[in-house]
Amino acid sequence: MNKKYYQQTLEELQKQTKLNDFKDGLTSDDAKKRLEQFGPNKLESKKTPKWKIFLRQFKSMVIYVLLAATLITLLMEHYSDSIIIGMVVIINALIGYYQENNASNALEKIKEMLSTDATVYRDGARKDIPAEEIVEGDVVFLEAGDNVPADLRIIDSDNLRIQESALTGEANSVEKTIDALDGDTVALAEQTNMAFASTAVTNGSGSGLVIATAEKTEIGKISQEVSSVKKRKTPLIQVIDRLGTNVSYFIVVASIIIFLIGLFFETYSLSVLTLAVVSMMVGAIPEGLPATTSVILAKGVSDMAKNHNTIVKTLPAVETLGSVDVVATDKTGTLTKNEMTVTDILIDDKTYSVTGTGYEPTGQINLDGKKANIDPKLKLFLEAGFQANDTDLLFEDGKWIINGEPTDGAFLTLYQKSIGTTDDYQELDILPFDSDYRYMAKLVKNKNGKRLLFAKGSPDKLLNMSNDPNFDYDYWLDKVTKYSEQGKRVIAVSYEEVPNDIDEITHEQITNGMNFLGLAAIIDPPREEVIDSLKVMNDAGVQVKMITGDSAITAKAIGEQLGLAKEINAITGPNWDQLSDDEKIRAADENQVFARTTPSNKLEIIDALQKNNKVTAMTGDGVNDAPALKKSDIGVAMGIKGTDVAKDSADMVLTDDNFATMSTAIKEGRRIFDNIKKSILYLLPISFSEGLIVAYAVLTKSEIPLHPTQLLWINMVSAITIQFALIFEPAEEGIMKRAPRKTGAKFMNRHDIFQMAYVAILISGVSLIVDAWLNSKGVGEVISSTTMVNVLVIGKIFYLFNIRTKKLAFSSDFFSNPKAFLFIGLMIVLQLILTYVPFMQGIFYTGNIGLKEWGFAIIGGFIVLIVAEIDKMIRMRLNLNTKN
Repeated sequence: MNKKYYQQTLEELQKQTKLNDFKDGLTSDDAKKRLEQFGPNKLESKKTPKWKIFLRQFKSMVIYVLLAATLITLLMEHYSDSIIIGMVVIINALIGYYQENNASNALEKIKEMLSTDATVYRDGARKDIPAEEIVEGDVVFLEAGDNVPADLRIIDSDNLRIQESALTGEANSVEKTIDALDGDTVALAEQTNMAFASTAVTNGSGSGLVIATAEKTEIGKISQEVSSVKKRKTPLIQVIDRLGTNVSYFIVVASIIIFLIGLFFETYSLSVLTLAVVSMMVGAIPEGLPATTSVILAKGVSDMAKNHNTIVKTLPAVETLGSVDVVATDKTGTLTKNEMTVTDILIDDKTYSVTGTGYEPTGQINLDGKKANIDPKLKLFLEAGFQANDTDLLFEDGKWIINGEPTDGAFLTLYQKSIGTTDDYQELDILPFDSDYRYMAKLVKNKNGKRLLFAKGSPDKLLNMSNDPNFDYDYWLDKVTKYSEQGKRVIAVSYEEVPNDIDEITHEQITNGMNFLGLAAIIDPPREEVIDSLKVMNDAGVQVKMITGDSAITAKAIGEQLGLAKEINAITGPNWDQLSDDEKIRAADENQVFARTTPSNKLEIIDALQKNNKVTAMTGDGVNDAPALKKSDIGVAMGIKGTDVAKDSADMVLTDDNFATMSTAIKEGRRIFDNIKKSILYLLPISFSEGLIVAYAVLTKSEIPLHPTQLLWINMVSAITIQFALIFEPAEEGIMKRAPRKTGAKFMNRHDIFQMAYVAILISGVSLIVDAWLNSKGVGEVISSTTMVNVLVIGKIFYLFNIRTKKLAFSSDFFSNPKAFLFIGLMIVLQLILTYVPFMQGIFYTGNIGLKEWGFAIIGGFIVLIVAEIDKMIRMRLNLNTKN
């Protein structure tokens, strides 16, 4: 079995590459051949042509029916009808095109992350070359400030540290070594002898053997996963597509049957019959459905941006949140602040607690619940942590940030919380952190001329260096273990007085023995607002799962502090890799914490949840999150700390990086879904009633009472005005106490269908009765059809009050949506224009009607409202109100 690169020793690597000295590197000829054979070290992307995106918008049964109606009316020389129906088709296509064309191209952002130049050893000399020309087998030289140009096996390291958080989720820079690692499945974050393309060198220098370029690198694999991930349709789009298709099939079949019946009985001439059937199709087809849905979603998107610091990039995404079963999230920077904070100080037998979180220096040191006195030993501890430091704490753009290592930043903040910004020491020499020694030290001189050596670092190093013969090693080791089990990082602090003639620090001075001062326990603190948000989501039946590159102990401890779930189970990435596909589906459901994960693990976890019929949201900020962000039903990126790749892969961006916004967004998504459902349940009965009117006329050999353009007016203009009122409907009571909508659940229940049927029959029946009475009085076709249009529209207005709320129309919710009355007023004005303006009369075949005809319309609408409200009262009495 071939060893993986991180398992191989340097001798094995030399034997494999046939390089006696790594610094000789490849020859120019060999590098040229490899470049020709394997291609350049760059990533390629393919874009879908815009014309293809536009043509895709016509792939809908509703559109097919409308296109057929356009063609038929065109052939029959009813040009005004053709133009209006055609405009409806084009408007719907443009809306869909706009949504899809705004989709991001995360791969372009990944390409921007790759290094442009690199330093390699070629022909025994070190030279700079374009990063694209790097090939497998090259030896790359690295130093602080470089971006790693390809995946490397480290072969030389001089205090080399690399920041890999965007790829692995680890907050701190990782120290790199040359030693081979044991084990077949070492997590990416633990591969300390590897360097990965697109990561950044923060300290030291070193060199590495190129073992993968372009698509073969870890970042390249992510780009391939991002490109290959196929986004499944959102629950809402699935429902609307299925609903539109089923309704269209039903209407087409019904139209064909009506046409055949009319043809058989020779009710009309072929041209008149054809126009009648087209009128029936146009009337019954819910062509306003895509536009109405898009407007409601667009308003939701606008509200999220304006009120909740959330940018939603695709319209359906805002509703998808309302269907979410599982929110998968990374830890660092999302659930936590990504700002290391000292929480505990242990000196001798005193345990101090520290208030305040993050880098902002607010808070205090407490002892036994009260503000502690800064005694000499505690003061010396604070000074040692402050001085043995090469990081800067800065206040920029209204917030505190660090320039350096997060652990060092925690000690700077601690010092300012307790002592302030005063500094009584002069720096003489510094010993930077070294991965071989795992500590850093600084030689200083105080204002009295005394010289002190301060050191802080790993407890396993400094505990062994105590020069106190009575030092209780086991006591301190036990404390370190207990803090570690709480998910905290433990740092030891020591000091030593040195002679005044000492000007430089050596490792021997430190290892010969120092005075041990104490321990500091540090944690990346949870965001306070996240705790409340998680409680709301749990109450709403939404599970939250943490997927992180951190250790299982740390992640589980954070999960418990946050209240992630009542019982928290954890699994690591290497353990996940050993599972079968079926086991992964179960593990994704049963575990709340996924630790030491790779980008592929994140993608597989989302896939496993989706295979278990879960609607998933994924939050993240790193490049390693990109494939999972794109795969999930809704990807949510952090706007401040998120990488461009993450933001481009996501459907939604939190501009304030506030995970707590998720619970607000879920509530908004549920409200939007409710309002879309109300819109559809409102739209369909009206459309069906129009179809019933035409069908009745054909079957009874009567004159067709409505023209196609009149039907389009009712469906499009009135729908897109009156239905706008439903955009502003507030959330129903208890919306965040109900379980998420089940994947694949039917959009409408039996009662919804029953109500649509009786409302359609009721409205069409009232309209036909009014039409028959008017015809009996000899008012003429124009006045009769104009009255019928107004009966249908006024019926819609009255029905709106029933469909707005599950409560009775004339309850406390009657005025909960003031904008509803504005839109009703607008629709009435439009009806007056349609009825009385000559230009409109010419297009829509309308004429002037009197108060009597308006009275019929109002009485008809009132009948519809009364019947629907009686139905609602019966359901409320029997406690049969439908749950969504």
